[in-house]
Amino acid sequence: MLSSELLIDAYGRIRGAVHNVLADAGPGMLAYRPDSQANSIAWLVWHLTRVQDDHLSEIMHQEQVWTSGGWAERFALPSGTDATGYGQTALEVGQVRADADQLGGYFDAVHSRTVAWLPTLAATDFARVVDLRWTPPVTLAVRLISVLADDLQHAGQAAYVRGLAERAGL
Repeated sequence: MLSSELLIDAYGRIRGAVHNVLADAGPGMLAYRPDSQANSIAWLVWHLTRVQDDHLSEIMHQEQVWTSGGWAERFALPSGTDATGYGQTALEVGQVRADADQLGGYFDAVHSRTVAWLPTLAATDFARVVDLRWTPPVTLAVRLISVLADDLQHAGQAAYVRGLAERAGL
């Protein structure tokens, strides 16, 4: 059975992966792209955080941390405050430049809100439909697992890119 405790543990694993990727990562490593069409560590961490912030804010009926916490202004991306990374061009991916403290700060703010909210859920909440745009409609449980899976995949990709950057001497 899905529970808040299980989800807190799982979302904590994203946090661990993100912090490992960002540890001692300088600007060159964060911006490194194995080729011109590839995603950088900075973009991957920004994107996975934006996805969690965007999707869970909608469910929580709260403003995104991206805007309420001033992160959109701090990042100052030309793609606008609504961008989450979906459908971005290679040029837009390259425009996501931030240092490890900035990326980690935004991630931690979103993560903290997520893990503070999860214990407020009752077992019956997980069956609640949160998105009618899909067939079948998406329940809260499915959305939470979808965000979790997406974030873990991107954290793993960021770790892989870091390994490539280290092999390249960054």
